Amino acid sequence: MSGASSVYEFRSGLILGFHGCDREVGLAVLNGREQHLKPSEKEFDWLGSGIYFWEGDPTRALEWAQAKASKGGLRTPFVLGAVIDLRHCLDLFDRAAIEEVRQAHGTLKEGLRAYGSPMPKNTGKAPDWAGRMLDCAVINFLHLSRARRAVTQPGWEEYDSVRGPFLEGGPIYPGAGFRSHTHIQICVRNPMCIKGYFRPLVV
Repeated sequence: MSGASSVYEFRSGLILGFHGCDREVGLAVLNGREQHLKPSEKEFDWLGSGIYFWEGDPTRALEWAQAKASKGGLRTPFVLGAVIDLRHCLDLFDRAAIEEVRQAHGTLKEGLRAYGSPMPKNTGKAPDWAGRMLDCAVINFLHLSRARRAVTQPGWEEYDSVRGPFLEGGPIYPGAGFRSHTHIQICVRNPMCIKGYFRPLVV
């Protein structure tokens, strides 16, 4: 793994995140019946376990919820907004963070090999890979490793959030380098990052 926490791993300022969900779930949070959204802990979660948001894009959050509803995954598509402080962030736009993830992959691979266990694999097609079992395992292992080090080694703080870019969908015109569903996703691990929830005015 790379060195201890760097001052540049801490993000300043607030951002807006948007979460696609069932209307009942969203209203439960807005009305105070639930303090927070429940973290996702699926084996294919792109950025590991946590509460997921689309950064700055309520329309994409609604599209996701509508697609989920069309498959029977929820009843009434809804978008919940959140004011987020990323705090100590594993930001995959950052070169040092990418290197830390690469090293975590190597360490996990060695450990599983020693026990005779296979590495998880991403499934689907590039660039988005529909099932991110490998990436999820690597990110969660990275968090586990930091948590263990934080107990005995000063400076090894756990991450509060993860931020990552995703190329998704087809080219928006022939020969384009831009894709139709490219987005930035936020995974909040520490609920203290979420300063409040709101209902977007227009989606």
